[in-house]
Amino acid sequence: MKIGISACLLGEKCRYDGAGNKDDFVVNQLASYFKLVPYCPEAIIFGTPRESIRLVDVDGEVRVISNKLQKDVTKELEEISYTLALKAFDDHLCGFIFKSKSPSCGVERVKLYQNNGSNMCEKKGTGLFAKAVQQKQPFLPVEDEGRLNDPWLKENFLMQIFAYRDLDIFLQSEPTMHKLIEFHTSYKYLIYAKSQQSYKVLGAIVANSEKKKLASLLQEYKVSFLTAIALKGDRKKTYNVLLHILGYFKKDISPEEKEHILSSCDEYKEGIIPLIAVIKLLNLYVKRFDHPYLKKQKFLNPYPKELALRSDVKAYK
Repeated sequence: MKIGISACLLGEKCRYDGAGNKDDFVVNQLASYFKLVPYCPEAIIFGTPRESIRLVDVDGEVRVISNKLQKDVTKELEEISYTLALKAFDDHLCGFIFKSKSPSCGVERVKLYQNNGSNMCEKKGTGLFAKAVQQKQPFLPVEDEGRLNDPWLKENFLMQIFAYRDLDIFLQSEPTMHKLIEFHTSYKYLIYAKSQQSYKVLGAIVANSEKKKLASLLQEYKVSFLTAIALKGDRKKTYNVLLHILGYFKKDISPEEKEHILSSCDEYKEGIIPLIAVIKLLNLYVKRFDHPYLKKQKFLNPYPKELALRSDVKAYK
């Protein structure tokens, strides 16, 4: 599984000042689960070290201007960004982590300067390379590395990447209608935790009341699924999913056990304990009662447990 990475985040000395900007989470954790593919459009066309650049609003049009010589390098950066966006597509990535604030790689809130030589700016720009990648692959999970310091954004982003990968594997596996139903069923509660409406939309596609051909159906499902997993879950929706799952054991567990799990769910809802504490209890009962339906639910095990994304109380809002 491959993720695109702004090369400086891997420690490559490709910044304008000849330095790197190694990100510990990317290098020390994600590298254990993904092949990290580096990209740096600026280094390719301008070399390293080089003059720094900025986004400038020139009569309502975003231009890229070098800071020292005040040279317009928009065309050069647009061309290499387009070329690398095509490469990213061909690399079959499952996600992309960009360098925040960069005029080439920033996903959002990049400084956009006024065209008067001053340092007056607004944080409303998007880096040219980040924009090109998103235009080529609008459903690809992307994020700024700075935003991944937020446990909630990090958990949602990694969940999205693994779901994106799962769908890609499914679509490459000579899918059948039966396999589509199985895939859809396995993601029921993960999608529920993001949007019940999205799950209804996906369910209607799978029901195929209009008897569409499988190829057309799969394309429609792909778009709706990737739209759904891009949504961010919250504590309230996740709590409701926990109660739904608990309902499968109501005839199997004792009143004391039920009370213990309900109490844990409430403590999660109130932000006292992390989600993983409740998930561990539920997985224990799934294994104890050998429940085949729940065993397949991605919500209970959406990514490697070693990532420990659900271990932080702040991972849900």
